Amino acid sequence: MTDYAQPSVPVTGGSMPLLGFGTWQIEESDAPAAVAAALEAGYRHIDTATGYRNQRGVGKAIADSGLAREDLFVTTKLPPDNADRVRETIEESLDQLGLDHLDLWLIHWPPNGGASPEVWQQLVEAQQAGLTKAIGVSNYSLDQIDELIQATGATPAVNQIRWSPVEFDRTVADGLRDRGVVLEGYSPFKASNLQDPTLVEIAEAHDADAAQVIVAWHVAHQFVVIPKSSNPDRIRSNAAGATLELSADEIARIDGLAA
Repeated sequence: MTDYAQPSVPVTGGSMPLLGFGTWQIEESDAPAAVAAALEAGYRHIDTATGYRNQRGVGKAIADSGLAREDLFVTTKLPPDNADRVRETIEESLDQLGLDHLDLWLIHWPPNGGASPEVWQQLVEAQQAGLTKAIGVSNYSLDQIDELIQATGATPAVNQIRWSPVEFDRTVADGLRDRGVVLEGYSPFKASNLQDPTLVEIAEAHDADAAQVIVAWHVAHQFVVIPKSSNPDRIRSNAAGATLELSADEIARIDGLAA
């Protein structure tokens, strides 16, 4: 088993690996093999969601891995349509995953497009009950996060948003950092041109590929990144990107792709 160094950021209850394994669009039947390949490749942070309908498969891979629970960081998410059954949803997730607690539970999207402090308060209560170590949000704006904080006094540990070099927005990144919220990026490759000359040139300088450079860019900025693949070779390759060290000039050049 490959054990890559695990760069991480502190969150409530422990530390969150900057490299995570995304499971969006991985079918329940395919999840055990894909997650097992990720764990074998050294990933220790697994991201799923109630809406992905693959939590049982993810849980099977975790159970079969033989890894200690404290060595894993597991995230799942509350669908906005379940805003009226918050406690039931996390209990169902824990049952399907075969766990007694989550490391991170997120509101997947703002319910009905609004911040919904009353739903957030129920996540706070789930955290207080020991069902999850940390709580956060996904696809929230800075203003919506401020609304949650002002209404409840509880700051989300994480905001998971679509993010990549071409979507880099310093105002958003700095705004989250100033609030003490970890930025977690999903779909890191989707908006990126992996043939972009800047990415290709930097990749060649490191004997790497453009996808690995994108992973390394996230890690250099202390952004959590959750690349997703079902291909074992690609899963391993993406993980290796987390060990790639970019220079300050290379990071700045990649930042410039959003200009």
